[in-house]
Amino acid sequence: MTHEPARWLWAAGATALWLVLTGFIVWRERRAKAAARAQSDAMAGVGESVLVAFASQTGFAEQLAWMTARALQDGGVGARVLSFADLDSATLKAAGRALLIVSTTGEGDPPDAAARFVRKTMGQGADLAGLRFGLLALGDRSYDQFCGFGHAVDGWLRRSGAEPLFDLVEVDNGEAGAIRRWQHQLNQITGRLAAPDWAPAVFYPWRLVERTLVNPGSPGGPAYHLAFEPVGSAPDWAAGDIAEVGLPERDGATPGAREYSIASLSSDGRVECLIRLMRHPDGTPGLASGWLTQDLAVGDEIGMRLRTNRSFHGPADETPMILIGNGTGIAGLRAHLKARSPAGGGAWLLFGERTRAHDAFFDAELQGWLESGVLRRLDRAFSRDAGDGRYVQDLVAGAADELRDWIGRGATIHVCGSLEGMAAGVHAALETALGAEALLDLLETGRYRRDVY
Repeated sequence: MTHEPARWLWAAGATALWLVLTGFIVWRERRAKAAARAQSDAMAGVGESVLVAFASQTGFAEQLAWMTARALQDGGVGARVLSFADLDSATLKAAGRALLIVSTTGEGDPPDAAARFVRKTMGQGADLAGLRFGLLALGDRSYDQFCGFGHAVDGWLRRSGAEPLFDLVEVDNGEAGAIRRWQHQLNQITGRLAAPDWAPAVFYPWRLVERTLVNPGSPGGPAYHLAFEPVGSAPDWAAGDIAEVGLPERDGATPGAREYSIASLSSDGRVECLIRLMRHPDGTPGLASGWLTQDLAVGDEIGMRLRTNRSFHGPADETPMILIGNGTGIAGLRAHLKARSPAGGGAWLLFGERTRAHDAFFDAELQGWLESGVLRRLDRAFSRDAGDGRYVQDLVAGAADELRDWIGRGATIHVCGSLEGMAAGVHAALETALGAEALLDLLETGRYRRDVY
């Protein structure tokens, strides 16, 4: 009994600390949103403005939305920019004119930030008579449901009485010609006879300084840890951002931009990636992975640009993080671990690969983070090992009680890895563990974030 007052004091202090930290996180998020609103309002001007709304998964749609708003402003038309996370039917109807930049993830799915809009707005009828809209749909023709979410939004708007300003514009993997067609439509809105093409962001020179095979003998195929140093000054980036590598023309193939999760921080002074050598059914190496892991020599230069990916940024250091991934997806999770401090909220990594002997990526670092306290828990599954046979979603299912406890303490969930199999399996396991409504709430409030490919 003599220890009871001390216990009550400790509990009260812990509760107070939790309330302070929660308040700080909420304040920080509100401040960021207020800054974005201020920038958008400043671009709206004093005349009739156009609503520019984006549904973005990797940041490209958001980037195009701001470029659209600036093009309108340069043509004398005000613009207000909103995320689909902040969009509803009343806002659309009040806008009068709206331009929507809508990406599709996977087979026709909406970006995570649009989940609330899909459920609460598209899930019910709306009277949008009087609204005129234009829609830019971003997608990838390698998927059956090319621009699926963009088409779903277009159909919903039309059924709700909105009238298109012009036909939907589809963009396949950032294809420049389609984006120029969008620019032409913007010129029709502003009345400009011509405007400069939106040149793609410049690729800057980076030099390959290290390439290491990290899983010799793996049944999953070779994976390489690559490091690039800038030729000149290095830009800043954050954990969760993406490296776009420009590919040269090889064997008659059209050059393009491939995307990789960045496994390092700007403070490291170099961009690090984890890339698996992919092979076509006939055994020939993939265009990008073959060049980067086999043909490019250490010391050679490549063109690369870094893209901000806010939808996969991490929370404040004080907030606990649950990191879930498989395969080379550990690259994006590694950057988040590098950004954490031992005194912060800690992290829990659940990771799946094929064999412990070959595929325990970054094991020495993970053990070091366990010792320092950056990692509070490490769970790994190896599907090809005798006596294991589990996948990462099995780890999630087996730790339901602990997951609920971490979420109750304010943790975020970040998932990185393969879209096929892993992403759907992990999502289903999280739904079972946390409840479908609770998981949807985490998604809509930015506490459940994914970088899947």
